[in-house]
Amino acid sequence: MRKLRRRHGATALAGLGLVVALTAAGCGSQDAAPEPDGGDRAITDAMNAAVRAGIPGIQVVINGPDGQRTRTAGVGDTGTGAPIPDQARIRIGSNTKTFVATVLMQLAAEGAVELDAPIERYLPGVVRGNGNDGNRISVRQLLQHTSGLPDYLASADPAMRDAVNAAQVQVLQPETRWRQYHSADLVRLAMTMPPQFEPGARSVYTNTNYLLLGMLIEKVTGRTAAAEIGTRIIDKLGLKDTYFPAEGETVIRGTHPKGYQMIDGKQVDYTDLNPSWGDTAGAMVSTGADLNRFFTAVANGDLVPAAQLAQMKQTVPFDRMPGAGYGLGLILEHTPCGKDVWGHGGSIPGFSTRGGVTADGRAVNVTVNQLPADDASAELVGKVVDTAFCAE
Repeated sequence: MRKLRRRHGATALAGLGLVVALTAAGCGSQDAAPEPDGGDRAITDAMNAAVRAGIPGIQVVINGPDGQRTRTAGVGDTGTGAPIPDQARIRIGSNTKTFVATVLMQLAAEGAVELDAPIERYLPGVVRGNGNDGNRISVRQLLQHTSGLPDYLASADPAMRDAVNAAQVQVLQPETRWRQYHSADLVRLAMTMPPQFEPGARSVYTNTNYLLLGMLIEKVTGRTAAAEIGTRIIDKLGLKDTYFPAEGETVIRGTHPKGYQMIDGKQVDYTDLNPSWGDTAGAMVSTGADLNRFFTAVANGDLVPAAQLAQMKQTVPFDRMPGAGYGLGLILEHTPCGKDVWGHGGSIPGFSTRGGVTADGRAVNVTVNQLPADDASAELVGKVVDTAFCAE
């Protein structure tokens, strides 16, 4: 990761990044303690630089053959000065997409879904209007963001329009922050706009795709996507700190830091919100350790058969990250030290996470509790990610 626009932070629900100015965390901000080991010292130095640039708090969780270690700098609560707690639950934004894609690939392996079938077969009449045609868009194209569909975040709905533009959240208005949305309604908003391009012509990251995939899961299984994610992934892997929020749920369960948002030049506590406007594109909650375990399981083939995993890893150029590739719910990036990273990442007001897993089994998750707003601070967070993957 270099700049957040290259990674899954300052983008709509890859997510839900914010165009806002950062301020220092305030009194109580604390550097991470230096470590004697060279690799850990490099990670610590990179974290402290990000905090000094205005990130309130940052946490790095690394899992690998030598076990798990967690490094924290700055604060998880600017009022008390308390650090981000160990095993902190955070909103994970578009990492949700990889959970959804994994379920879809399991269904494909079971013969319940055909990836190259049109979405019209499964959701008749849903993708229609203003030039959008579900007969011309395959399930695979939804998974890989090559559908050409418009993003519902750029819709004409007043509450959504005031909250977002085509790519980024400016300010979440109260009516959007607390309102309960449903995927079908958000997809209908998307259908009020024309396509962005012809299906299959290119890849443009679009959250509408993953709302439709959530609806597809429900149609073919008779259970919600949240329920299928719970049974097929969360329960199977024992991800005890990972969940899909219930309808109307606005508070993060269990131990968690506060998440902050800069609004009109002021730092606002934005921990609580109704994430239904992200739904299967970005509503889930997890921890760094659980995300590491999940992406390791995906990469190792523990969740999908080898044939389906190979398809997940077939990438197209990713419009949000020059040099990166987007597969079927997986992003491929390349570190400065030459390691390939398979993961995703995501942001939602208050939190941003990024990371993945390398071929040698090192899994990294980096969480910040306020989104960087400029290239300089984003670059510093990116250096934390690169250092965590590369430092020995």
